[in-house]
Amino acid sequence: MLKITSRDNQKIKFARKARDGRERDFVFVEGARLAEEVLKANLPIREVFFTEDFAETERGQSFLNAVKTKSESLAEVSTKIFDSIADTKTSQGIIVICEKPLTGESVVNANLLTRNLRFPLVILLHEINNPNNLGAILRTAEAVDVSGVITTKNSADVFSPKAIRGAMGASLRLPLWTNADFPEVLEWSREKNLKSVCADVNAEKLYTEIDWNAARLLVFGSEAHGLSAGERARIDESLLIPMANGVESLNIAVACGIILYEARR
Repeated sequence: MLKITSRDNQKIKFARKARDGRERDFVFVEGARLAEEVLKANLPIREVFFTEDFAETERGQSFLNAVKTKSESLAEVSTKIFDSIADTKTSQGIIVICEKPLTGESVVNANLLTRNLRFPLVILLHEINNPNNLGAILRTAEAVDVSGVITTKNSADVFSPKAIRGAMGASLRLPLWTNADFPEVLEWSREKNLKSVCADVNAEKLYTEIDWNAARLLVFGSEAHGLSAGERARIDESLLIPMANGVESLNIAVACGIILYEARR
């Protein structure tokens, strides 16, 4: 195993670029649980950085022994150097940089075909800009076992460190189509016979009154502005989540979770 003692080492510079999203083909993953998720997802590993403290733990020894069969690029670094590339303040001493999973229309299409529309529900996230919300939605989407998740242009990066942590690695496994065009996705959904539906405070139907046995595209707009009137007009159906005590809206990840579990039920 390599030992790195300089902050200016090329591998350390590469790690910072990956962390900051400047290496578009790679994903920066930090923490023991998420590092283990990379192994489970069987993604090609480019670099592994760890501290001596991590290597001395039972979990660390187990992980490093397992990762040796996947990559030869293992590097031990001092705590000071590790902190210079970490994205969290209280890191566990392990960072893995892996290749980004394939995404795109073809990925979601393939999953729909493979699943034979057993649970034909795809989520469209339009300009969702909070990576924590995005990650939480992805985590719930995997738990519910949706057919795919689509994000449009100007949305947060599903592979950013914050979104990866929020998703607990779900974004490494889910069928994803990122950086999509909103009208293009609506047209695609009609071709796939997915009936689009969105939440709307003026909707007449409750979320419990929607026919979730039909193939669906569940659409959410940005946290700040939601969907525009023009965008809502292009959606086939709308639903309402009732709220008491004058509450006007729910956190988008919470609202998505409520709807997804009703659809799953």
